[in-house]
Amino acid sequence: MIEMNVFQRKFVSEVRRCDELERKLRYIQAEVHKDHVLVPVPESSVFPFAPNPREIINLESQLERTESEILELSHNAVNLKSNYLELTELRHVLEKTHAFFEESFSFQQQDGVSTTGTDSLTKALISDEALNSQSQVTRGRLGFVAGVVPRERVPGFERMLWRISRGNVFLRRAELEDSLEDPSTGNEIFKTVFVAFFQGEQLKSRVKKVCSGFHASFYNCPSAHSERQEMLKGVKTRLEDLNMVLNQTRDHRQRVLTTVTKDLHNWGVMVRKMKAIYHTLNLFNMDVTKKCLIGECWIPIKDLAFIRHTLAEGSKAVGSSIPSFLNIIDTNENPPTFNRTNRFTQGFQNLVDSYSVSGYREVNPALYTIITFPFLFGVMFGDAGHGIILTLFSAYMVIYEQQLSKTKSSNESINLFGSSWSNNESPSSILGNKSITLDPATKDYSQEPYPLGLDPVWQVAVNKIIFLNSYKMKLSIIFGVVHMMFGVVLSVVNHVHFNKKINILLQFIPQMLFLVLLFLYMVSLMFMKWVWYGPKNPLKTSPRCAPSVLIMFINMMLFKHTKPFDGCDEYMFEGQDRLQKIFVTIAMLCIPVMLFGKPLYIILYERRRKKHTSDSCGELNGSIELKETELSGMLNEVAGHEEEEPASEIFIHQSIETIEYVLSTVSHTASYLRLWALSLAHAQLSEVLWNMVLRLGLTSDTHWGAIKLYIMFGVWSMFTLAILVMMEGLSAFLHTLRLHWVEFMSKFYVGNGHAFQPFWFKHVLENEEAVED
Repeated sequence: MIEMNVFQRKFVSEVRRCDELERKLRYIQAEVHKDHVLVPVPESSVFPFAPNPREIINLESQLERTESEILELSHNAVNLKSNYLELTELRHVLEKTHAFFEESFSFQQQDGVSTTGTDSLTKALISDEALNSQSQVTRGRLGFVAGVVPRERVPGFERMLWRISRGNVFLRRAELEDSLEDPSTGNEIFKTVFVAFFQGEQLKSRVKKVCSGFHASFYNCPSAHSERQEMLKGVKTRLEDLNMVLNQTRDHRQRVLTTVTKDLHNWGVMVRKMKAIYHTLNLFNMDVTKKCLIGECWIPIKDLAFIRHTLAEGSKAVGSSIPSFLNIIDTNENPPTFNRTNRFTQGFQNLVDSYSVSGYREVNPALYTIITFPFLFGVMFGDAGHGIILTLFSAYMVIYEQQLSKTKSSNESINLFGSSWSNNESPSSILGNKSITLDPATKDYSQEPYPLGLDPVWQVAVNKIIFLNSYKMKLSIIFGVVHMMFGVVLSVVNHVHFNKKINILLQFIPQMLFLVLLFLYMVSLMFMKWVWYGPKNPLKTSPRCAPSVLIMFINMMLFKHTKPFDGCDEYMFEGQDRLQKIFVTIAMLCIPVMLFGKPLYIILYERRRKKHTSDSCGELNGSIELKETELSGMLNEVAGHEEEEPASEIFIHQSIETIEYVLSTVSHTASYLRLWALSLAHAQLSEVLWNMVLRLGLTSDTHWGAIKLYIMFGVWSMFTLAILVMMEGLSAFLHTLRLHWVEFMSKFYVGNGHAFQPFWFKHVLENEEAVED
């Protein structure tokens, strides 16, 4: 779309109308959630269409009426609750203060001789002489204030009354056992009833000011018992009537909100669609007649026919006299990247896009990640039983699309094909020896490799770790070299598509030679060692004379020699020393080709024909019918010539790329050893849990052993799921992701594109729901 500034947007008022409608919807939703009204869950496939102008007016009036009705109900409910709260507080004041007045009256009737049980406040307030001589006059001059105060403010309230009266206020209080409801928020509030007795109008004024400062509520409470009883009866009657009105108001509000919830979802969808449409229309430009909107956008070529048909149907539906049409224009801008995915491939595409979005028409690694990611993850996870658990709950997620469910594995290892090893010792020899050595050169080994996986006999072997370390390290290097070579090969697709075929000669071939002559040669030595050396072979090809591949590779790079054992050869075949020197020399010569080849080509040849190439590629206005690949290559070539880099920048950039490739070839090869490390760690953790937890439940042969086994099996299952399946699975996932992002994709992937973001109501609704959550 055309990027418009604020003053060029023609539909700002319509967007503000949509914002106002959204505000009303948010208010209605808040009131619905506040009253805990159940909102029906709509069907995911049923969504209303975007409203037309007449429906927008009806929707606005409907939301206005609904908001006004709910506002009026809320305002009336707050007023009724406020009245109910005041009457409830008055009822508590009348009930609680009866004992206070009786106590005050008894103080004035006593003869002044016995002062036991009275405190200093009472003595200071009413003297003995006043009680004996003129009790009636003193009684008439004693004033009081009754009300309620928030419970948390009571200590400060008492201290302030003491200070302003210098101890001449007699305060009595009683806490309310039941909580009250705040009319505005609905929260619980706790209050305390108080009565403050004092003498004089000046002190009365001070007491009222303190009560107002502490948000205390005053209530008119008569001092006569009969008057209090009569008022209490009237208050209870009014509370019953008010409670009935409140229940009716609450029921009516509930019915209104329940009716609203049926249309609330559809209203929200219609408003969001309408706002998205106006927001997109703001990106259009108005023609000179101000009767037509013009917009520029990117469209997938495969969807051109569908979009033209949709525009024609839309014009017909609204009865427009001017049909909508679509023209294809040429541009030298870099198009966005759009990869069509389904529910299965979307996950792998998200993994690649999390690293960076591929450039337009660049090779998409997600296609190959679908195969290589599960494979490398399985190599690191390395357990068939735990893999079954992952497969089960993955299938559960695919079929039911619900939360994860726990599954249990019955065995730590699975023996499907027996074993290629056999024990031919006598039972007495087996029982008398702690360990027995099986010789592969004898009949202990059947000379037939195990069909799938690792022979189960290695699970009980003492030298299991030594064997598995060497075996898995070699497999990791093999997988890593093949994976990196495949990444380098994919770079050819980019070079051919973007019409940079010179990069094949000056970059791809030297990079591939460097990788093949050094690291693929090392992989071939591993296979030679596995095939040529065996226990039944002569001495020179026996396991005793088998050379170390790692030591041989180091000697190859450093042009060194290692003295072999007596009767053994240093190399695997004749002429290997000379061949290795040739390989290292050619690999070293590839480095200056990668370093200077491309910069010299650009400086000496490419810039000389720049003017001719620019002229031949500059006329693109009438070439709409060109093939997509030709057009893309020409556009990229033109874009590449628009910005010239100085020679120093070209050499620096190429030097960084060359050094990075040479060093990363070594480091990335070593990085694939994480396949061995995680596989070994997973196997050892499985063995530790088996030996240290579950086997303890199998050691007892009494009746209590069944209970012990039951408990141990539960603990073993919990640790297996938590550590081996979940934590180890997450670790393998992260390491596999790193191998793809760094070791694999760095060989060919640039990732300098930006994603294609189509106008789709589904995306609009999903984004709004994500923001609300």
